[in-house]
Amino acid sequence: MEVRENITNTLVPAKNDKQRWWQQITEYSLVVIFVLMFITMSLTVDHFFSIENMLGLALSISQIGMVACTMMFCLASRDFDLSVGSTVAFAGVLCAMVLNATGNTFIAIIAAVAAGSAIGFVNGAVIAYLRINALITTLATMEVVRGLGFIVSHGQAVGVSSDTFIALGGLTMFGVSLPIWVTLACFIVFGVLLNQTVYGRNTLAIGGNPEASRLAGINVERTRIWIFLIQGAVAALAGVILASRITSGQPNAADGFELNVISACVLGGVSLLGGRATISGVVIGVLIMGTVENVMNLMNIDAFYQYLVRGAILLAAVLLDQLKNRGSRD
Repeated sequence: MEVRENITNTLVPAKNDKQRWWQQITEYSLVVIFVLMFITMSLTVDHFFSIENMLGLALSISQIGMVACTMMFCLASRDFDLSVGSTVAFAGVLCAMVLNATGNTFIAIIAAVAAGSAIGFVNGAVIAYLRINALITTLATMEVVRGLGFIVSHGQAVGVSSDTFIALGGLTMFGVSLPIWVTLACFIVFGVLLNQTVYGRNTLAIGGNPEASRLAGINVERTRIWIFLIQGAVAALAGVILASRITSGQPNAADGFELNVISACVLGGVSLLGGRATISGVVIGVLIMGTVENVMNLMNIDAFYQYLVRGAILLAAVLLDQLKNRGSRD
């Protein structure tokens, strides 16, 4: 009996040490990869480390960064949202149409964000109460919302003539564009929500074990609805900012946007199986995705090859997620 206990006591610490070692490796490996990649690109790619390109890089990832913050909660709760790209496009079109009809920028923005919230609410309610798979639900709303964008705009870009609205996309503070400041604010706000609030803890708990969370007193259905509602609102806000930057609402905008957002989150360590997410990992994942695309543009790599690279990054992110899950179980 004593021999068995001694063997058990010997093996358990060894297993715990292995898990801690694996956790440290996976936690810091992404940061090391990004730093090495950034240094290499700075030394080998012309104009990469210029101030103009750094600001352009930050601006190019602003929309992805905003929506990645809320997609992090969807993935952490063991769901995901494929409709965010369509929501971005539809919100931009709706904002432009309301702005042209009323001439009021504030009303136009509120209308677009409200529409995005409604889309998110529908997603969350169908998934939470009707128990329909998130893949099917958000795939359906992706098509419906994209179709609505084309219908209300008659398949044409909706131009904007309001100088106030157009100025929003180009507004700068301390030399940094407004979309970048909004993205930084999202990183801070949703980082606090994830780590310091009951909402964040409940999200991770639901992703870890929905039934156990329900037995522990967490209102799983309501939490899921809030996750998707906030997701839709932030995606709509990203669509408004995009429409301001390009001075029109484009029904075909943000095509494939959802895959870039999910890739950034998974690459940043958000588990597809739920229950694990960090805002720092999401930030690094967004930066890696943006840096790779920025470098390909600077090197004039053909757009067809860029599709190939983005697909390879998504596959690598999924494989990395699987390795992390295996390492945590061993």
